Amino acid sequence: MILILLGAPGSGKGTQGRRLSERFGISYMASGDLLRRAIDQHTPLGEQVRQYVERGLYVPDDVIVPAALHEIHRIREETGASGVVLDGFPRTREQAQALDVALEAEGKRVKRVLFLNVPKDVLVNRLAGRWTCRNCGATYNLDQNPPRTPGVCDRCGHALFQRVDDRPETVERRLNVYLESTVPLVAYYRQKRRLVEIDGNRPMNEVTEALVSGTGCHELSGQRR
Repeated sequence: MILILLGAPGSGKGTQGRRLSERFGISYMASGDLLRRAIDQHTPLGEQVRQYVERGLYVPDDVIVPAALHEIHRIREETGASGVVLDGFPRTREQAQALDVALEAEGKRVKRVLFLNVPKDVLVNRLAGRWTCRNCGATYNLDQNPPRTPGVCDRCGHALFQRVDDRPETVERRLNVYLESTVPLVAYYRQKRRLVEIDGNRPMNEVTEALVSGTGCHELSGQRR
């Protein structure tokens, strides 16, 4: 089962993607985590994408597509599971088409595309107050979901930091870039009858249940696929 989770920065994709992964017992791949890890490790990919990530811009298709496809293959090889939740990839219609071609070559296809819809003003507030754990990737919002101890991750006890692309001067640019590129992507999946739109401006648990319902795959919960 291959699921795609779409949504603007700050829509809750990271949290909900991990929840779907646990709920269905399948892998989770966030393109943002992939890129930031490459940057932190100073890999050739990291050096290629650093300038885009730090400026709140999208990485060009000819860089991100092969990197994402390679990561999907690696995860599936390591876990032995054919299922995966994709968060942050694809971001454009062209990337979606490239993913479809790669999956079709393996006799597979995207089962459902879940679109988290959140108002822009809510997104701005969420992003401006978001802090992340560099060690485990957990995210917190200082207004809605603060850590128990200021500046410290509840999960692993490491220090929190604010990502470069979550700083106020970058947030507006990130959202504008997202909106410009997502309209044709959403239209692409809607045309293929795979898109399910979810109201993401609700309590976290309600959003999770709506996403699970949107997959149409309740019976797979807890199973490796």
